[in-house]
Amino acid sequence: MKAGAGVFLVGERFGDPDNSFSVPGYTRVDAALYYRRGWLNAALNFKNVLSAQYIEASFYRTGAFPGAPFTVQGTLEVRF
Repeated sequence: MKAGAGVFLVGERFGDPDNSFSVPGYTRVDAALYYRRGWLNAALNFKNVLSAQYIEASFYRTGAFPGAPFTVQGTLEVRF
């Protein structure tokens, strides 16, 4: 079994193509656990571990939208 983690540091930036408003920066922490054995791969990904509240980059004129809350995603892969 292996583990990994990542920290995303994003600074203040403009929220639309016209640069009409800015959105604050944020820090988001992700983590993962991996298991590989022969023909089987399994993973658990933990996104936004500290439940940071942040605004995703918006390239649409409809405005900014919130980032995803704490999320757990599991995957299972079988190789033939």
